Amino acid sequence: MTMLHLLCLTGGLALSTACARKELAAETVSKAPASAATASPTASQPPLQDSTAEKMLVFQRSVGGWPKAVGNEKVDYKHPLSAAARTRTLADKGRNDATIDNNATSREIIYLAEAYQKTNNAAYREGAENGIRFLLKMQYANGGFPQYYPDFSNYRHQITYNDNAMVRVLEVLRNVARQKAPFVGLDAALPAQAQTAVDKGTDCILKTQYVRKGVPTAWCAQYDEKTLQPAKARAFELASLSGDESVEIVRFLMGIDNPSPAVKKSIDSAIAWFEKVKITGFMVKEIAAPQEKSGRDRVMVPEAGATIWARFYELDTDRPIYVGRDSQVHYQLAEIENERRAGYLYLGTWPEKLLTKDYPAWQKRVSTGEKN
Repeated sequence: MTMLHLLCLTGGLALSTACARKELAAETVSKAPASAATASPTASQPPLQDSTAEKMLVFQRSVGGWPKAVGNEKVDYKHPLSAAARTRTLADKGRNDATIDNNATSREIIYLAEAYQKTNNAAYREGAENGIRFLLKMQYANGGFPQYYPDFSNYRHQITYNDNAMVRVLEVLRNVARQKAPFVGLDAALPAQAQTAVDKGTDCILKTQYVRKGVPTAWCAQYDEKTLQPAKARAFELASLSGDESVEIVRFLMGIDNPSPAVKKSIDSAIAWFEKVKITGFMVKEIAAPQEKSGRDRVMVPEAGATIWARFYELDTDRPIYVGRDSQVHYQLAEIENERRAGYLYLGTWPEKLLTKDYPAWQKRVSTGEKN
């Protein structure tokens, strides 16, 4: 794992989105000049093209969204796309694998909208619009978003905050509603539709905040889309409060202009929960472990002045839990298998910037009536 990748994993939604966009932009073969957005293609002048955007259109499914992988092969727009692969992928447009997991669909919508602004290529605008319509279509009536649509097999039908999937979608839709760059010049009907979706999504967030004995706490990674109760996903992802995903949910709520008393209470309650469950005096250290198949390990070690948070907390006790592929709850990181310890982040500093910088800034903004 590169340092950039690690920062993208642990640095929050804004950083991880920026990282993804930088990686894609770096691999684009030909960039349009800055003046391209003012140029109108004519019959004798074909529209300017962006190589990454062209590949994204090839992978866009008929339903409007994008896959994160095809079979076992991750979709990677940095890789060249042969003529044969292009033909094969276009013929597979009806495949039932569109998702919002791992930044899929959100990243393509953002990139295509940016490419349209740079090139004035109508195909990129249409691709972004169809992606936005896909998000609107997949949203449940209660405001939640499933991980996949329309594939509801396994746990894909659950309302999914895991890996910030739903929050990424709501951020995109909020920017569409505000007609914030790069979402300008799109279908005039989309901003109002996007705002409705954002309002419903916000309501879902407020309803899914876990309340214990009358006190709102944080959020779980997945919820049953009908009962809005915490739900299990993968074997090692039990119904539990998240010290990771809850951070970006709070940041999304902080981005609301003129927040209601309910939104303010939700934010304040989550901040209090983060303060309550922090683990002080320890840090996570990655060490060499030649005796392990992975060759490495992660351990908790004492460190004066350090603060970390668990990825998962027990719903009714706030105890940090560590769950391996056997789905058994453990209370020590060292008790689960090395493959999970080394391959999954069970501990991190996700809420640190939220508590020290973002929350105080939000309090100041709200007190003065400033808008985002």
